[in-house]
Amino acid sequence: MDSLRDIHTIDPASWWPLAIGWWLSALGIVLFVLLVMWLLRQRRLYPLGRWQKDARRRLLQLKRKLKIQATKEVAGELSELLRRIAIARCGRPHAAALTGDAWLLWLKKNDKSGFDWQQNGKLLLQLPYAPPGLDTDRAALGRLIDAAIRWVSSEGACHV
Repeated sequence: MDSLRDIHTIDPASWWPLAIGWWLSALGIVLFVLLVMWLLRQRRLYPLGRWQKDARRRLLQLKRKLKIQATKEVAGELSELLRRIAIARCGRPHAAALTGDAWLLWLKKNDKSGFDWQQNGKLLLQLPYAPPGLDTDRAALGRLIDAAIRWVSSEGACHV
């Protein structure tokens, strides 16, 4: 009996270092948390719908174009974009047929920021149809683009 040895059990598995599966699970959880945080941040920064994001992006592009292009071209694009925004926001029957001072009055009524489109928006009625080579105040057109960005970013019902 003395020559027999005692039965030895297997050493318990150590919890450290972790197996590759645990590392991959931990990495997956961290990436998931970062993704959720990024999505929440995006939602808080841009709570707008899809068309508003697109309109805002295009208005910011117009703001950059204003520095290098003729004001006549930028005013024409801004006028068209404002019309599209109005149709997307309030529907074709309420905004598509408006022209001239009626269009500016409609913009003033539907802009919650209080921008005076009737007074400051005359460029939208005159500049796209001006003779070639006419260049006007870029700052005034820039203020119109800024007002349009605020209008797109605001929420509110349409007044007809």
